[in-house]
Amino acid sequence: MRLTPTRRFSAESFLYSTGVARRIVAYRPDEAVFRQGDPSEHLLFIQDGAVKLSARSNSGRQAIVAMLGPREFFGEGCLAGQPVRGVAATAMTVSAILHVDKEHMLNVLRSKPEVSDFFIVHMLARNMRIEEDLIDHLFSSDERRLARTLLLLGPKSGQEPLAPLPRGTLAKMAGMTPSHADFFMKKFRRLGLIGFDGKNPVTINRSLLRLVPSRPRKMDS
Repeated sequence: MRLTPTRRFSAESFLYSTGVARRIVAYRPDEAVFRQGDPSEHLLFIQDGAVKLSARSNSGRQAIVAMLGPREFFGEGCLAGQPVRGVAATAMTVSAILHVDKEHMLNVLRSKPEVSDFFIVHMLARNMRIEEDLIDHLFSSDERRLARTLLLLGPKSGQEPLAPLPRGTLAKMAGMTPSHADFFMKKFRRLGLIGFDGKNPVTINRSLLRLVPSRPRKMDS
């Protein structure tokens, strides 16, 4: 079952209304929104652009945790008492991000049931997607992982443009080498599933969905 935020509440209308303690900040590609270990003081909302969440281990190894697009929240750990950021957030494209004061958002969640309902459903749906991404990385083929990554990054309908990504980022997000990513991107172009100029996908056709399993497959016992 797909979780869908209630139509009674519009996140954009609420966040841009007067009285909401927020500010809009513009970010360049590869610019840090926050770093792992920074104080956790704001909830963030992507007005436009794309953000990747990543974590670095004590040994220096880095892993991409999630990729987020327009109309998605992140940094919600501050609402649960997280004192510092457990991951880093980096703009992947030119991005406009709304910073919402933590205490203000907590007061709103306590006093406005429609906001609380929307936010809970939104975060549950995003957590389910991250779980699916993890399963996908563990058990799916390279081709399916790349197709799923493109679909997650792209707009939600039709044959739409995908924002340019730094070279190698798409491969890292799909958990493969750049040469493997280039091979499958060229294959997708031959099949008419994407428009591709040799560096970045130009358009994504929703028929790419046929490469992605509708649900995780059971492992053989």
